[in-house]
Amino acid sequence: MPDWNRLFPGEKIDRPHLLSPLVLAYIGDAVYELLVRGRVVAKGFARTGEIHSESVKYVRADAQAGVLKAIEGMLTGEEAEIARRGRNARSPHTPRGTRVAAYRHSTGLECLVGYLYLKGNLDRLAEIMEKIFELVEQDGAL
Repeated sequence: MPDWNRLFPGEKIDRPHLLSPLVLAYIGDAVYELLVRGRVVAKGFARTGEIHSESVKYVRADAQAGVLKAIEGMLTGEEAEIARRGRNARSPHTPRGTRVAAYRHSTGLECLVGYLYLKGNLDRLAEIMEKIFELVEQDGAL
């Protein structure tokens, strides 16, 4: 496993739990996307069309909702609460073609990723992302 603290230093914030869940999800979306793209390229995908197609397996709302449900048992109480806050946050829009329930769960996952990133808990973020990668690569589309 790479030294995530060196490769991905993060921007630590003293009390990220006080931020809006949608702000945490905003950051988490970017962090998640970057980690997924890095993983896909590391797997040997080199053409942008291939990278995009492979990345979609991880970033679709349905896939994110599925992995959140699959990892719930490994979350601490604090992490589960952050994910719940993200799930319950009222977003001003829902993307077309996505079920509202899946979108809300995917927001919960992004909220968790953003929280761990901003908290500076990159070892835990790495642990959760490795489990997510394993789940998606094992089940494909979840």
